[in-house]
Amino acid sequence: MLSPADFLRLPYTPDLTEGGIEFALRSLAYTYEREGRSPYGRLRRLVANIAVEVAFRRYLSQNNIPFEVKASTPFTDRERFDVVLDGHRCDLKSYLISRREQITEIRKDPAVLMDAPALVPSDSHAGDGHSYNDLYLFAFMTGLVASSQEDLQKVVSKSQPHYLVHAMPSAWSKPQNWIPLGALTLKSESAEELIVEISGQDEARNMKRKGLSLPPGVKVKLDESFYSITSLHVRRMPEARIGIRCERFGEAHIVAPHEWGNIWVYGMDVLMAGYTTYEEMGARSTLLQPNARTFQYERTHVKNLLMPLARLKPMGRLFNIAAKDSNRGS
Repeated sequence: MLSPADFLRLPYTPDLTEGGIEFALRSLAYTYEREGRSPYGRLRRLVANIAVEVAFRRYLSQNNIPFEVKASTPFTDRERFDVVLDGHRCDLKSYLISRREQITEIRKDPAVLMDAPALVPSDSHAGDGHSYNDLYLFAFMTGLVASSQEDLQKVVSKSQPHYLVHAMPSAWSKPQNWIPLGALTLKSESAEELIVEISGQDEARNMKRKGLSLPPGVKVKLDESFYSITSLHVRRMPEARIGIRCERFGEAHIVAPHEWGNIWVYGMDVLMAGYTTYEEMGARSTLLQPNARTFQYERTHVKNLLMPLARLKPMGRLFNIAAKDSNRGS
């Protein structure tokens, strides 16, 4: 049985957010958004998830806990890797807690997290590529986000870090025909020069980036062999529109000032809760229907397998087993 005393606190540093942003930008080439939904909330959650994974691996390395890193099974996550502990592939499920009142509660008394269930999407659990020997690890990350224009202005005024992205529509990011987009033309209506970074893919579907300067009101042509364009990035919020056109598409894509999303996550703490096996999750969990409210979600969007946190095993037990088996084999 798990208790709050078993929680493992991992330190948070800004480079964890930077690593999460790098992965989130790459994901835009492979993921699809539900119709009508903004991609920036998902991107921030992905930034947080990757930050937790990197913090976890860093902890293992710093504490000489033996582990391996192997490529993930899903073909859409070809850049993603799983930690393997003592022969068990670990699927780390982490939850970003960004509401200020909850963060205050957790920092005052981490025991409030015992009200948060361990959740695994049921379709993911039922999918291919699992082994009964796999482990689910559960973690919580506290951190603020600046998602609204008002919050973003406060962040900018205080010279806090931010990362502004515009996710391109599917016609640009996932074109049906894999041929060059042709020469690109960009123009900014802002009164001051803007530095824009274009992210996309080359012919081999490797990530490609190109930065360029946009003087006010001047069309800038870029002869680069992009096969897709997944996002645009600017270092400061433009006060006017930016347009991008390619030879392949007749109509320019226009980005208004409010169509940039800040995907920087202002991380505070990572709390590793506990773990269970794939087999136990399937046998001992209950089914949680969509639209349910939980501690970590105002509303769930998919069916989940639910296990009370108290039923998880402490992380320390897993580390001790891995260390003993490693010593036995040496």
